[in-house]
Amino acid sequence: MRNFLITITFDGSSFHGWQIQNNAITVQEVFQSALIKIIGEQPDIKACSRTDSGVHANMFCISMQTEHKIPAERLKGALNRFLPLTVAVLDCIEVPLSFHARYSCKGKKYVYKIWNSPVRNPFLEKYALHYRWKIDEQVLNKAAQDFVGRHDFTSFCTNDGRKMDNMERTVKSFFVERKGDMVLMSVEADGFLYNMVRIMVGTLLKIQQGKIPSDGIPAIFALKNRNHQGITAPAQGLYLDKVYY
Repeated sequence: MRNFLITITFDGSSFHGWQIQNNAITVQEVFQSALIKIIGEQPDIKACSRTDSGVHANMFCISMQTEHKIPAERLKGALNRFLPLTVAVLDCIEVPLSFHARYSCKGKKYVYKIWNSPVRNPFLEKYALHYRWKIDEQVLNKAAQDFVGRHDFTSFCTNDGRKMDNMERTVKSFFVERKGDMVLMSVEADGFLYNMVRIMVGTLLKIQQGKIPSDGIPAIFALKNRNHQGITAPAQGLYLDKVYY
């Protein structure tokens, strides 16, 4: 038995997330379809994360165990041949059998892109949130530091009926910066809850709008209430940027 670590990148606007669904095209579906064409089987694959519909990935990791003897470099080339143009394999290496794309992960980094201009950019419609009102990135960067550290993120997780588990996560860094008309929000943590990044972004936008005080994030943490949260920012601005092992 062999174990592969396969690193891919994908345009999430073409898919309804990673995980296979009955009536929608997902990244997992097209990835498994390509594998069957190459090695004639559908091995058990594990992903580093679940991504929502419309979310993109600059780096997304998959582990796969198989007895097939195909060399790693040949598998990379074959996958890039059979995958759609919206998905590409960046790397493919053999790893120990104990490696697991999700459970071996030590942390992730997400980037959220906001096109901050009165005029929309047609080329970014699926790849950044268009926010036409002025964003003060310095004010939001200062407010975002209240996310850094170990906290209970119950108030920053979508209430979708899932069982409440350990809601604590450690945010290692959160930066808000501007590059021309593009505002980038970058957050790195040891793990993320469902919609956590998008709700943190939405909360910062409410601070920008004056609907939440600039020092109001600690009070939201204290509520520990999934019904007391900022808006959930749209999916198209979110990118899984890095996965750490």
